Amino acid sequence: MNQQNFPFDINCDLGEGLSNDALLMPYLGSCNIACGGHAGNEQTIKETIRLAKEHQVKIGAHPSYPDPLNFGRLKLEMSLEFLQKSLISQLSVFQDISVEENIKIHHIKPHGALYNFSAIDKSTASMILDILEDQFQGCYLYCPPNSLMAQLANERGIPIKREVFADRNYNGDGSLVSRSESNAVIIDPDEVIDHIKIMVEESKIRTLNGNTIPVQADTICIHGDNPNAVGILKNINKYFNL
Repeated sequence: MNQQNFPFDINCDLGEGLSNDALLMPYLGSCNIACGGHAGNEQTIKETIRLAKEHQVKIGAHPSYPDPLNFGRLKLEMSLEFLQKSLISQLSVFQDISVEENIKIHHIKPHGALYNFSAIDKSTASMILDILEDQFQGCYLYCPPNSLMAQLANERGIPIKREVFADRNYNGDGSLVSRSESNAVIIDPDEVIDHIKIMVEESKIRTLNGNTIPVQADTICIHGDNPNAVGILKNINKYFNL
């Protein structure tokens, strides 16, 4: 990858039961593998890890609210203790398989509604950070820039990778447009290039209201379930000469 032209690691959510993982993997620097909360099981975790090893892609666990029915994209009302047990269970399965496959876990990235809520809720963020401190020392946390989660992780000395999204639109306050809105996801590969050019060239995010927000980021995500995910990654690769 030509880091001079493109300063971000490229990551993608994989192991979610789709058929395009093998097509996406060659274009990635890291991947976030579903570990049973919203999608995935022991077999898909193992298959995705092996695919990542083949392409020398860094692996991360992608835990979620335990809600496959809604693909982890709705916030569930549950006790913090129940959620903690679920996350530890998901991550322990992932960790055991990574040991079997002799590969290091690079990062943890919460999925969907859990990602969004932990970015702003101190109790949820602190609980996730406790798990990282207890079981995943040295692993990065993928989280939004300027979020409460990022701040708390920095205060505790937990390493983070600040993440922006290539295929999602942003509200004026820097939050992601809700998936309930028709313009939440960017599907056209050329529109994705327009969206991320300003991130690369000016370290800013363009929001739906036409304004820009300064942002410092380390990794950029393309969603594996975007219907044009492969085309988007190929377009990024071609445009930035990666």
